[in-house]
Amino acid sequence: MTTAAHKATGPVSRRLAAHRELDRDDIWDRLVKPGARLPSVPLLEADLGPIHLDRLRATGPIVLVFFRYAADEASNAALADYEHRLMPALAETDAHLVAVSPQIPDRLAEIKRRHDLSYFVAADPRNLLIDAFNLGFREPGADRILGAKRSVLPFPAVVVADRAGVVRYAEVRPDGAFYPEPSEILSVVRSLA
Repeated sequence: MTTAAHKATGPVSRRLAAHRELDRDDIWDRLVKPGARLPSVPLLEADLGPIHLDRLRATGPIVLVFFRYAADEASNAALADYEHRLMPALAETDAHLVAVSPQIPDRLAEIKRRHDLSYFVAADPRNLLIDAFNLGFREPGADRILGAKRSVLPFPAVVVADRAGVVRYAEVRPDGAFYPEPSEILSVVRSLA
């Protein structure tokens, strides 16, 4: 049975769905894509302090894994998986794996130790890299979790840049889906050799 209330919400509901689709398409259009340039920004590695992407790329391609924060379950699963399934193969290449979060370095050290991660785990607390790649979205209250001044989290993403600083691969998951398989990332890195 259709009531007046149902009739009133039908067109409104369709308009809201259309607006959400337009917003989603706008977000997709702005996200980092192959051909973009890797900006020269410093990150704060949880154990080492400042690291510079331009210096890293001088010695090999860079695989950037963007994750939300140390206590996020999906991030923990992906970073641990990459340690066990991706790092052994990347060790045979000249590529660098860098996990990037807007969370402050002191809090990121926890995830690095919990999973005994052998790769860089770096903070982007001012969102310089996240903003350059248009990966951030506003999440009210995230500033408390992050220990940073902004409530911006990155979409789960993996970006691979070559030695020249050109993005050759960008897989962004605005829908929150799982991170790409290690074999997919490794295939991209090997194609850069």
